[in-house]
Amino acid sequence: VIMSPAMWKWTCLVSHLLLSTTVSPLARQQPLHPKRPFITFTGEQAEGNFNHLVVDERTGHIYLGAVNRIYKLSSDLKVLVTHETGPDDDNPKCYPPRIVQTCNEPLTPTNNINKMLLIDYKENRLIACGSLYQGICKLLRLDDLFKLGEPFHKKEHYLSGVNESGSVFGVIVSYSNMDDKLFIATAVDGKPEYFPTISSRKLTKNSEADGMFAYVFHDEFVASMIKIPSDTFTIIPDFDIYYIYGFSSGNFVYFLTLQPEMISPPGSTTKEQVYTSKLVRLCKEDTAFNSYVEVPIGCEKNGVEYRLLQAAYLSKAGAILARSLGVGPEDDILFTVFSKGQKRKMKSLDESALCIFVLKKINDRIKDRLQSCYRGEGTLDLAWLKVKDIPCSSALLTIDDNFCGLDMNAPLGVSSMVRGLPIFTEDGDRMTSVIAYVYKNHSLAFVGTKSGKLKK
Repeated sequence: VIMSPAMWKWTCLVSHLLLSTTVSPLARQQPLHPKRPFITFTGEQAEGNFNHLVVDERTGHIYLGAVNRIYKLSSDLKVLVTHETGPDDDNPKCYPPRIVQTCNEPLTPTNNINKMLLIDYKENRLIACGSLYQGICKLLRLDDLFKLGEPFHKKEHYLSGVNESGSVFGVIVSYSNMDDKLFIATAVDGKPEYFPTISSRKLTKNSEADGMFAYVFHDEFVASMIKIPSDTFTIIPDFDIYYIYGFSSGNFVYFLTLQPEMISPPGSTTKEQVYTSKLVRLCKEDTAFNSYVEVPIGCEKNGVEYRLLQAAYLSKAGAILARSLGVGPEDDILFTVFSKGQKRKMKSLDESALCIFVLKKINDRIKDRLQSCYRGEGTLDLAWLKVKDIPCSSALLTIDDNFCGLDMNAPLGVSSMVRGLPIFTEDGDRMTSVIAYVYKNHSLAFVGTKSGKLKK
């Protein structure tokens, strides 16, 4: 999400507060001045909106992805290093990009909007993906932001043609004895033939290796990816899956999404477009992506539906919250922010709710759905999969908590919504971001609002 400078003040404050309590000795040694309640950082350029922020949990250093810039900041927001990423001559209609072959479209100076920023701890590097050239990534050394590599020779090196920030989300799955994996989820902007909406890629040790960002598995028939069928765009011309958040837990990788659907309102003969928030789950080791399942999520309080996902954050329950939820203190809890209704993605209503989900309960719902589908009950029930519903096929097998699918009954959708527990609502100043952690057995949440306020 692109935020105003005012909103970034609270974002940087959250980072500073978390660092001062959990990470950075430097931050603890420098108490904030009582007349200056928070520290701010302003970029070098007027057009340089901030897009993404990651904090090195080992050093407290902050990496900031902006338009045409990557910044490395100290924990008290002093600039340590700057790396320029643009602008450069480009045209979004060039595919493959003009850096691979000549493009007949006119080239103009184009800003490079940071679309993804990840720390690869194992190899001590930063993965910074931008909007230039159909979405290629740089690998930068954490210490000095020196460019270690910039793969662009193969089709799979182009991750997304969407030029907005907030259109790409990545999750790194790390291994001790082999190369890591990078799960990439992206809006495709009407180009499903070029870009899978979710894929898993190789993160090679050598930043300049030919196989960097190659699909984990790819043959003539099967690959580590999910593509939106072109038929879907005949029903919903502007269809796309927007990825709000992603994380790994246990044997799975999860993405929280917002996607359009056509529904028939009660008593109406015509269909209208609404947006549905869904959680997507994949097994970490599933190279064929047979484990893809998505389940709708939402929230309700006093008869008001909150269905448009704005933000999310994974945390632990903590002892006190765990007791009230009937779970363990180390159980995973999703803190989510939804705005009211489900019709306006770009102009969400100001009424919003902070809700929590127990991840285990979502997984239990997914397991029930898998078991019923493998009994041959119902259809695959994915709005975007095909024009018509595909019936589930029966198979005699045991489906446990870690079942990763077969080359049947996939990808699969859950029809009934999992409802979160509403814990706070805001009617006038829409909540737009959330972060949470456990402090002395208490679960604390910081929420950012549309007007740039921070709620604790």
